[in-house]
Amino acid sequence: MKRTRLAALMTGLAAALTLTACGVPPTGVIEAGEAATGMSSPAPRTAKLVLVSLYFLQDGKLRVYARKTPAPASVEAAVRMLFAGPTVDERATVTTELPLLKNGPQVKAKSDSTVYVLLPTEVSPLSQPAMRQLACTVSNADVTLAALPSTAAVGGTGGDAEEPPVAKPGSPARTVYAVGDGWSRTQRADSCPEAVRS
Repeated sequence: MKRTRLAALMTGLAAALTLTACGVPPTGVIEAGEAATGMSSPAPRTAKLVLVSLYFLQDGKLRVYARKTPAPASVEAAVRMLFAGPTVDERATVTTELPLLKNGPQVKAKSDSTVYVLLPTEVSPLSQPAMRQLACTVSNADVTLAALPSTAAVGGTGGDAEEPPVAKPGSPARTVYAVGDGWSRTQRADSCPEAVRS
């Protein structure tokens, strides 16, 4: 029994000497302030939504519908929503003469007041009511557009010699050219119902 106690005492003494030899000073309880808590994350930010005005047809007349889209809105986003057609609820009162497209057309600016909507090759020439829907939607999407490359051939004609300007924010696009495979249509955004404002 004495040997067991002696062995335990010797083992404890050896451990204490080893710690001291390594430079670890003996310490008491260290006060370190409040207990640690989990890391907090900031509340998730919700994307700011803005209203975009889309133009559909009710008994052959233009009617404006507001849609929410994340800010900043773009003309291309508005055109894509327009070519996706009315929602299920909207179909109860309005229709569209535009073809339904899963992937919307490209939208480019030629000047501060002229916009080109470049349609897929399978799209047939647009009707006059469809062009009015398109022109009013584009005209009331009040944001910057990408410039159409100066080398682009639009509506069967070559591009200009100089780089076209980019539409500035706040510049309404008053004239819209819809361009398909071998055809183009032009429509001014005249007499559009008043757009919905955010």
